Amino acid sequence: MTTAVDTIRYVDGIRLNRALRAGIRRVITKQDYLNKINVFPVPDGDTGTNMVFTLNSVRQLLMRSVDRHAGNTLTRIADAAIDGARGNSGAILAQFFQGLSDAAAGLGKLDLVDFSKAVSMGADYARTAMSEPKEGTILTVLSDFAAAIQHGVEELKHPDFAALLQYGVEQAHISLAATPEKLAILKKSGVVDAGAQGFVELIEGVSDFIRTGSVQDLDQPLDIGFDDTDEVLENYDHGELKFRFCTECLIKSRTEDEKINHKSLREQLNEIGNSVVVAGSVRKTKVHIHVNDPDQVFTIAESFGEVSGQKADDMQQQAHLTHDSDQQVIIVTDSAADIPEELIDELNIYVVPVRINFGNHSYLDKVSLSPKEFYAELVSNPEHPKTSQPSPGDFRRQFEYLASHFSTVIYISVTSGVSGTLQSAQTAAERVMSDNMVHAVDGKNLAVGQGLIVMQAARLAKAGASAETVLEHIEKCVDATKVYAYLGDVDFAVKGGRVSRSKKVLVDLFRLNPILTASPEGKLTSAGMFLGHSNRVKKFVRFLMKKIDQKKTYRILVSHANSEEEGVELMALLKSKVKNLESIDLTDTGTAVGAHGGPGTVVAAIQDVAALV
Repeated sequence: MTTAVDTIRYVDGIRLNRALRAGIRRVITKQDYLNKINVFPVPDGDTGTNMVFTLNSVRQLLMRSVDRHAGNTLTRIADAAIDGARGNSGAILAQFFQGLSDAAAGLGKLDLVDFSKAVSMGADYARTAMSEPKEGTILTVLSDFAAAIQHGVEELKHPDFAALLQYGVEQAHISLAATPEKLAILKKSGVVDAGAQGFVELIEGVSDFIRTGSVQDLDQPLDIGFDDTDEVLENYDHGELKFRFCTECLIKSRTEDEKINHKSLREQLNEIGNSVVVAGSVRKTKVHIHVNDPDQVFTIAESFGEVSGQKADDMQQQAHLTHDSDQQVIIVTDSAADIPEELIDELNIYVVPVRINFGNHSYLDKVSLSPKEFYAELVSNPEHPKTSQPSPGDFRRQFEYLASHFSTVIYISVTSGVSGTLQSAQTAAERVMSDNMVHAVDGKNLAVGQGLIVMQAARLAKAGASAETVLEHIEKCVDATKVYAYLGDVDFAVKGGRVSRSKKVLVDLFRLNPILTASPEGKLTSAGMFLGHSNRVKKFVRFLMKKIDQKKTYRILVSHANSEEEGVELMALLKSKVKNLESIDLTDTGTAVGAHGGPGTVVAAIQDVAALV
């Protein structure tokens, strides 16, 4: 870049690349603070994470390649921002970049007038992306910044970009400081708008770099610290949210000629939720909305093009975790763990959903597809479901968000013996930009077995145990927890590739009921079998009682695949037969076992309490 004494009268792709990277670096260092002051539109404490996730997509693009052409650079920036956009603020930022891109189309360099027009178009695009634009938010600061840039060019006649941006940033700070006067919830909470603060950090980073920055600074390690600002939200009561899930997806047109109708898409989305943002181009569009049924969003989106990047965050849980909980360690797992829903909430367990695909239709496990709906689809759909682990990007976004609110994040995975989920989480944990610790641990179990391990770790974390204590306890839990399942219908295991057709012939011929378990190494293997299809629960209990030492105390978790009668019967029999029972709970069998056993599958996990001491 140039030195502070140079006069910069134009920006090309190279200068845009460097300046924007500097601005993004500044936002990254403020991620934790932005999360802490996030109260609007909901207090889910993730504005910083979402803005950083969005801008990191742009940063990675800019670090990979440089294009001298300004218009081409902005086109690629807008595309990367749309692909990576997360959250309300991220989608708005992406739409701002789309406006910059459209205004600069064909321009190799931007002079001051070109830049002013581009910023104005970006602010306009951001506002039109919102179904219900609110003043006192990032939209207000975007508009005020654009107005300041225009005033600086047309009235004040600022001679170069350094002076112009410095003036624009000063006016943006004034606009930011006034956001609490425009939005009551900000004033009540004693904060400015988090999204607006993030935008001001971005442009201030750009301005500082243009005036005094060094190219060498762009490659220096980032200094990211934990920001202790909990006290600013003492007056805030999040209450119950009208819509629970912050839901997003990306839509791409199926052909070159097909265009996504933003007006029609927005109208349909407005009927099912609020905080609607439709950002991007007519060929690639990012959707953001708050709803109670995420699958409605994805179904609507599929009628406009190819859908990918489905995401649904539980804002009610996020608000509770970030504002009501004072624990230092948070437990995370994936949806392969089967845990009673009420205990997920009670124990502050954070769940990352696995993706389930029936043909071309994709669902988020236990979010956009409940276990009951899953089994109905499993029986009626000729396509056998395929599950895919959360991507490293999915994990990284969640880990960075949680690391900004808790001193330690501990993720307990479905067994690495049947899934690559642990590796995906480990990759993400290594890249988390936080001083706080993120651990990814192999649960070496699945379904209710994984659930019991997660529940016990969460109890300790909620009680205030240290990270070291929780991690040591998890190791003991893994060794002390066993899971067993009998399948409802072996046909589903054949379809899923878990059982060969030749073995199915033997199973059918001799009316065998295989019992599956997770080996000490976490592999799914046979634990035995029983004969006949009548009185299956009683036969299963006889098998389980051989695994139980009546001198010991146990925790037991039972699940059923759309066969509640059998689940209740199993619970009752175990209650009557196990002498020392600390707890026993019932839940639904999820996809980890249910996809291979179908309706009628019953699972039980037993945990030796004495082994945990």
